[in-house]
Amino acid sequence: MVKLRARCVVVGDAAVGKSTLCQMFRSDGAVFQKNYTMNVGVELLEKSVSIPDTSDTVDLYIYDSAGREPFADACEKTWSQPSVMCVVFDISSEASFTSCGRWIDRLRSHCDGLQVPGVLVGNKRDLSSRREVDSAAAQTWAQSHGLEYHETSAKEIGQFEAPFLSLARAFHSLYQDQKQIIQSLV
Repeated sequence: MVKLRARCVVVGDAAVGKSTLCQMFRSDGAVFQKNYTMNVGVELLEKSVSIPDTSDTVDLYIYDSAGREPFADACEKTWSQPSVMCVVFDISSEASFTSCGRWIDRLRSHCDGLQVPGVLVGNKRDLSSRREVDSAAAQTWAQSHGLEYHETSAKEIGQFEAPFLSLARAFHSLYQDQKQIIQSLV
């Protein structure tokens, strides 16, 4: 049994649902607040994720960062060496999707040249009637940036877990790869 710890940095424009997504994941769907005050810093959440078909777990330390520019600049100090990254946009806002490239660049500048696993999350799938971002375009964009793509709705039970579970599995896989490299040297 191995217990790993991963720093998961969550970024995206203001009001795309980052905090709701993180809170719903952490509480297993028990906490959906209809009214949020906008995050002006970084909120740290923690949740242990069991890795399927193993006895291993990954403790995700989730850094939910502010999305408004003046506050995001201050948050960058906490992004040092993320283990995994999560970029969130609102599927009903083309502008929030367009900003994802800027968020990725900012995050990767803190990765010290390492390839860090990540996901692109199209949130607010429950607002699909107002969709401005095509799923296929988002999927293609994510792949071109080395990210896995997930569409979620933090509001709907069962749809908010997939990105975080994917990140935990990716981090565990990196651990397994490094373990095999070390064992081959012995």
